[in-house]
Parts: sequence; C-alpha cells; structure tokens
Amino acid sequence: MSQSQGTTGVRDRLDGFVSGLTVGNADTDLSWYAIVLPKVFIFAAVLLIPFLGAFYVSLHQWEPLAQSHPFVGIDNYVRLVQDPIFWDALINTAGYSLALLVFDVPIALGLALLLNMNLRGTKFYSAAIFLPVVTSWVVVSLIWSWIYNPQYGLLNTMLGTIGLPQLSWLQSSKTALASIALMSIWKHIGFNMVIFLAGLKGIPDDLYEAAIIDGANRWERFRYVTLPLLKPTTFFVFIVTLVFSFRVYTQVYVMTNGGPVHSTYTIVYYFWQTGFQQFEMGYASAIAVVLFLLVFGLSVLQQRTWGDDVGY
Repeated sequence: MSQSQGTTGVRDRLDGFVSGLTVGNADTDLSWYAIVLPKVFIFAAVLLIPFLGAFYVSLHQWEPLAQSHPFVGIDNYVRLVQDPIFWDALINTAGYSLALLVFDVPIALGLALLLNMNLRGTKFYSAAIFLPVVTSWVVVSLIWSWIYNPQYGLLNTMLGTIGLPQLSWLQSSKTALASIALMSIWKHIGFNMVIFLAGLKGIPDDLYEAAIIDGANRWERFRYVTLPLLKPTTFFVFIVTLVFSFRVYTQVYVMTNGGPVHSTYTIVYYFWQTGFQQFEMGYASAIAVVLFLLVFGLSVLQQRTWGDDVGY
C-alpha cells in the first residue's frame, strides 16, 4: 500500500468519525461517544498503561539510579517461581483472603438483615459498625497492636479474667496472620454491610407479601426471595472483598513488619520491600504483574461460577 493510499485511509476514517458526530443520528452518536470515550480513557490511564508499564519493567534488570536497564527476558519470573519467600507471601495472602471471604461476607449479610428489620436503635448500630471503615488503617492497626499486646493488652486481660491462657498474638507465627485477619474483618465489615443493606432496600415489598400469602415462613422468604435477588449484590461484595484482601499491606507493616519468620508476609508487602527497600524494580514489577493476573483470573472465575445473570 502506497503512502498516499494510507493517508487517504486515515483521512476517510477521520471523516467518518466526524460525520458520525454531525449527520444522521447525530444526537445518538454524540451520546454514544460521550459515554464510551471517558470509560476508555479511564481504563487506559488507570489499568492498561500501568499494567503494560509494569510488564515492560519486569523484563529488565531495573534499578532506579542505574544508567542502563539490561533486558533479562523472563528471568525475573523464573526467579519468582524459585523464590520461597514469594510462595510464603502467596500462601499467606490466600489464607488471609479466604478468611475474609468466609467470615466477613456472611457476617456482613447477617448484620444487614438485622438492620433492615428497622429495630430500635438501627441508626446508632449502623453508624457504630460503619465507623471503623472511615478510620485510618494506621490508627486502627496501632489500636489493635495495643489490644493484642501480650503483657497489658485488652484481649489477654479478658482471657485472664475468665481463666483462659494468654497468647502472644502478634509474636507467634501460629496466630499472627489470624490476628491481622480478625482486625481486618472488624474494620471492613461495615463496608460490606452497607452494600448488602442497599441491596435489601432494593427488593420490592410486594414479593415478600406474595410469599407470605403463599404460606412461606421467614426462612423460605430468605431462601427463595432475598438470596436470589441479592445475587448481584453478593457477587459485587465478593469481588470487592477479594480485591481488598489481596491488597493487604498497611496493617502488616504497622503490626508485624512481615514477621515473625515471614508468617505475615503478603504479596503486596513483599512487592513493597523488594521495590522500595531493595530497589529491585524489575523483580518487584514481576511480583506486581503476577498479583494483577491472580486477581483478574479469580474475578473471571467468580464471574463464570456465579453465572451470566449476575450484573447491574
């Protein structure tokens, strides 16, 4: 193809784009571009370009102050597979995420169901449960570090009062990760509760009235009316909780600094340590790429598991 033909083709496409805005169904076309283009721009700026940039850096031996960045291909990924600390971080992150999905989501749903019954003091309890969500992670982590303190912490004091043995919550490799997960559930549960509560408010009362007329008891109304109509909300909560749990970092940094013996290392914490303490940006970018692919793959798997009828 000659240069003149290529230029003509580009000009034709531009003319088609402009004509789509000005002739025919001009209002419809303009609205379509106005809706789609900002989303494409945000997707490219927030997701696509950073991912491609991280993938490019991961293929190089990249140090911030180095004059050159030699191309190393997939060496960083091979090193990642052979790195025992990365596998520890991956297992810890998976366990932490599983704990949040198993405990956070059902408890949040239960609280939303209680608050949706319009009992006395509903507004107060809603505000009290949601308050930790808007509190800084650093502040919450420091407060819970004091609660977990083995000498003067509130938790061990309560256990001692009822005659139970006291534990080194954050100093033992057996309990440190579970302690961080418990604190995270306490802080995050209010967010999921509000999402569930909004979903419950959107279910028409007519459906419950029809179910009552048909003789459905409270459990049957929950089983056959509430749960199916909450399916899109539940799917959204699962995705948000999964992404949130894979980003765990601040509480690990403040409460345990990854210890003891790597028992609370997570992928994001290891990424930060490799990139901003050891300044191995290429290796850290490989960790970031793997983390993105893991979250993306799990999200797609959840979408396929929940079915095509999930959506907003």
